[in-house]
Amino acid sequence: MAEKKIGIFPAAGALGGSVVKHLSSLIPASSLILIARKPDSLAEYSRQGAVVRRADYDEDSSLSRVFDGVGVLFLISYASCEHEHRSRAHRKAIDAALHSGVKHIFYSSLAFAGNLTMSSEALVMRAHLDTETYLQELSRTRAPDFTYTIIREGLYHESFPIYTSFFRPQDIIDVLNDEQNRTQNGGGHGEIQIKIPHDGSGPGVAWANRDELGEASAKIVNLYMHDPLGYPFTNSTLLLSGPKVLTLDEVVAILEKLIRERTGKDISIRIKEVSVDDYANQPQVPPLLTYHGVDLSREWATAWQAIRNGECAVVSPVLKEILGREPEEFETTLRKDLARQYGS
Repeated sequence: MAEKKIGIFPAAGALGGSVVKHLSSLIPASSLILIARKPDSLAEYSRQGAVVRRADYDEDSSLSRVFDGVGVLFLISYASCEHEHRSRAHRKAIDAALHSGVKHIFYSSLAFAGNLTMSSEALVMRAHLDTETYLQELSRTRAPDFTYTIIREGLYHESFPIYTSFFRPQDIIDVLNDEQNRTQNGGGHGEIQIKIPHDGSGPGVAWANRDELGEASAKIVNLYMHDPLGYPFTNSTLLLSGPKVLTLDEVVAILEKLIRERTGKDISIRIKEVSVDDYANQPQVPPLLTYHGVDLSREWATAWQAIRNGECAVVSPVLKEILGREPEEFETTLRKDLARQYGS
């Protein structure tokens, strides 16, 4: 019988791409089955010997038999903040995987819900909790033929704009560095208000670097492949959060600092707490929080209540233990990103 392989789906997104990159440095590419909506983006790994297939969460027929030959699946969540649609999509993918003979699923969840609780105020977490519950139920009804590991990935450093009303330093740096805009921007002086339904105070978020989450996730999978029977995380949930909790005010202070360093301008950035309706009515918000034609801007605002409740303020040692080093801090990641874009 042919050896069962590791499947990754979707394998071409930001986290999936990181997991693939790090896992391919630990095991031969020929042991991987990479599944993505746009498989052409995985051509490099195909040349190295990986099997590349096409599937789409939103195309049920594409999931049929796509997991054939996969023994262990790393399943990354559907990219959305919807609840029911995501839950259904995850369940269909899991059912298709089981039908193809997958024995262990690693599910990439999210680090809301505090210290591994099963309750969250955040809309974005609800499909994750549904999926976690489904995997737990399957492990009970199908034992010992099916097991799982849930990885609650920390909120990415790189995802901070979702929590700052889609403000990015690059937007301001580009304007302030543009000679023709200096006059209308008062030479770069003034205050920028980030309008969100939160006052910026604690509890905060234990942010984590996305590529380090991908690296740690790959190492967690690799550990299972070396010793499935002795694996310490079978039917368990892991929290991979970052090394330090930062409030949203502290995040904004870092953004202000980096913009000042890049532009030499005495810019001021502050959080202004507004109502959910005022947040949702900002022109930049609905286009980025509309899924399947439905504007979820108001529902997304539940994330700030979850942060206010301390759901994201848990510093877990697991990321450091798996990496074997101190995880990267928020400011370091942003500084590197700006250096890549604008030069050191």
